[in-house]
Amino acid sequence: MGKTLTEIAQELKNSPKKVQLIYAFNGVGKTRLSRAFKELVSPKHEEEEAQDGDTGVKVLYYNAFTEDLFYWDNDLDGDTNRKLLIRPNAFTEWVLKVEGQTNNIITDFQHYTNDKLTPCFNEGYNEVSFSIKGGNEERIDNIKISRGEESCFIWCVFYSLLKEVVEVLNVPEPENRSTNKFDDLEYFFIDDPVSSLDDNHLIELAVDVAELIKSSQSKLKFIITTHNPLFYNVLFNAFNNADSRYSYSSRHSVKKRLEKLDDGTFLPIDTNDSPFSYHLALLTELNKAIISDDIQKYHYNFLRNILEKTATFLGYKNWGELLPAESREAYCRRINLYSHSKHSGEESSIVKEEDKRVLTYLVKEVLISQYQFHSIVDHK
Repeated sequence: MGKTLTEIAQELKNSPKKVQLIYAFNGVGKTRLSRAFKELVSPKHEEEEAQDGDTGVKVLYYNAFTEDLFYWDNDLDGDTNRKLLIRPNAFTEWVLKVEGQTNNIITDFQHYTNDKLTPCFNEGYNEVSFSIKGGNEERIDNIKISRGEESCFIWCVFYSLLKEVVEVLNVPEPENRSTNKFDDLEYFFIDDPVSSLDDNHLIELAVDVAELIKSSQSKLKFIITTHNPLFYNVLFNAFNNADSRYSYSSRHSVKKRLEKLDDGTFLPIDTNDSPFSYHLALLTELNKAIISDDIQKYHYNFLRNILEKTATFLGYKNWGELLPAESREAYCRRINLYSHSKHSGEESSIVKEEDKRVLTYLVKEVLISQYQFHSIVDHK
């Protein structure tokens, strides 16, 4: 029986587990779940009172709304002084001005991206410019970084606070802590921090996050949601392994997959046996879309993902080699067109009938018939 996001948020709040790890496809409702949880734990009026008194914050979260705090001034007139602006808000005021985390943010950002790429904060901590050193040590100032690098930078702002909070609250006696601003904090809700990272840095970040959470000795609880299967599986394995250094064991965590049902409700499914087979989950979603005639553009991204993994497993250099030779170029062009959509994971536009037919053919005749994939949902 399905549940509302508020009901699931209540379950998350009631759970005694230190870590709750949740996988869900893009568009299922992870961000809305984080907002429902935040409103449940810390309603807006309580949050405003907490800010007035400078204490009492119960939950900190990273999600799409966190990224909305940052936006670009591209200097369209001069085309020279590009900078990332920070909207006035309590979170960044706290991290940048009060806690002085800029050096840690820069270090983490360069670690996960490029050590030659340097952020520079202005004196008011409401603007960030970026420079990069070239091969001849020449520095180029005021560059605009990529969307992926921007997302990573914003995550590093949050991550610096996360590390400080864990360190401060690991001091058991409040009177011995360097600050008491975090004393009332109960939860960190982290929603998809890895959309921009390559696989190597993604794995490294997952290991770092798991290590940090395991090291937390306070009452803090952590909820992590993601649509990235690699990030999920690395965290799954990390949280499944005991760590005597921190008195951590697998019983401190729970792992789930969140599915959206046809009636608009949601179903959290325990996945405690092992990391799930992501390609089969994708194929199941494709089957559902074909049967219900609800094929959308992002389903081509699912198809490409399965083809890429299959090509790697079978030793092909290019996933296009898996497609029928007589129409290979056309199929590749069509898949590339849709899977490279700017927001392919969240695209809601219905595809043309011909494109529906092509996707259905490639799933049934290539994946199912030729390469013998089997899925939970049978084709009609």
